[in-house]
Amino acid sequence: MAQATAANAERKVWSGGRSPFNVSYGKMMMWFFLLSDAFTFGSFLISYGTTRFFSAVWPDPNKVFHAFPFMGEANLPLLFVSLMTFILIMSSVTMVLAVHAGHYGDRKGVIKWLLFTIIGGICFLSCQAWEWTHLSHQGAWWGSFTDINTAKETFEHFFNSKTIDNPAFKTGAGLQATHDFYNYFFTITGFHGGHVLSGVVFLIIALINTVNGTYDKRGHYEMIEKIGLYWHFVDLVWVFVFTCFYLL
Repeated sequence: MAQATAANAERKVWSGGRSPFNVSYGKMMMWFFLLSDAFTFGSFLISYGTTRFFSAVWPDPNKVFHAFPFMGEANLPLLFVSLMTFILIMSSVTMVLAVHAGHYGDRKGVIKWLLFTIIGGICFLSCQAWEWTHLSHQGAWWGSFTDINTAKETFEHFFNSKTIDNPAFKTGAGLQATHDFYNYFFTITGFHGGHVLSGVVFLIIALINTVNGTYDKRGHYEMIEKIGLYWHFVDLVWVFVFTCFYLL
């Protein structure tokens, strides 16, 4: 009898019983994906930090990011990116509320909060598009600052007066620093923006499925939770991007 019980227990354990991790397969795979994505973002930011650490001079964020839409030449350092950050953080809050509504099977609540989250993501992407456009009008783009004879007058206004007076600046270090800064900036913020865009697409699909009652038929809203994990990850990464490029 004891041997039969042990055999039955063994068959139960190895026949797809309760997961020892107490998490669904879908959520576990999402965590694995986010972990690998974190390594990618981490590699980008570490490379950026290393380049900056070994540079004698570096552009001043207060000089680079001082513009605001429809404000002309007003000098408003970091105000616009602060608005972008606020929008993304609020979209994370609405995502939490959507997941919470899903736990209670509140389809109307899920629809409402997903819609607000989508609007927040679109607003963030619109702000990023404006920022990129504004910088490109200043001559900043991938590989733009390569010729000191044509770029000198353009890039100097990205530095504070103390940096411009640095002897290293006059040897071409300022041009190289500007070149490196914008190559990293457009690469990393573009990579992050691609994640936000993907997240908005996922949210729109989830919204359509919610409206059609797909998750009610399944009996759970786990897909909303998985998309929520992805969206919170994107928001968290922005905190590091914001710190590295706009504050330091």
